[in-house]
Amino acid sequence: MKHIKLQMIRENLEDIPGHGLPDGYSFKMFEPGDEKLWANIETQVDEFDSEAAALERFRREFGEHIDEMGHRCLFLIEPCGEAVGTATAWYGDLHGDGNIRGRIHWVGIMPEYQGRGLSKPLLGEAMAILAEFHDSAYLTSQTTSWQAVNMYLNFGFRPVRLDDGYEEAWSLLEEKLGRIIGY
Repeated sequence: MKHIKLQMIRENLEDIPGHGLPDGYSFKMFEPGDEKLWANIETQVDEFDSEAAALERFRREFGEHIDEMGHRCLFLIEPCGEAVGTATAWYGDLHGDGNIRGRIHWVGIMPEYQGRGLSKPLLGEAMAILAEFHDSAYLTSQTTSWQAVNMYLNFGFRPVRLDDGYEEAWSLLEEKLGRIIGY
């Protein structure tokens, strides 16, 4: 599938779908030093070529706001205590108009743990955190992450037009997902 960036929005954070974790799994919030856990996970899901590059991005993006990470970044912990997933309930200005919204950011589950019913509880937990701080949320993704996009749609996110690739991206996704998205 062609790689096209896309954006999605959820106008409210009410009625967030709930999905329980499988037995033995849990969540933990970011603590100082967890940058390496984040970098390891994000590198394993191919967001970065190396953990060093991931750590550099982490420092650039969150370094000045590291104190907020303890309230906004969570890790998915498997039964033996290893961090195998992460999501950040961050914030930003989607349209550049000064309207700060919650942002689902840097969602990832290590490849060997994908397909085990972990993504929905992770997303639901991140959205619940966002609901503590914000009334609405957005996220960015890409057409090649079509399975994640399908989950985001099921969680109430809808397409938002921000660039010229909008129609092509959502047309490809409707075909791939076999569902009408209504973009």
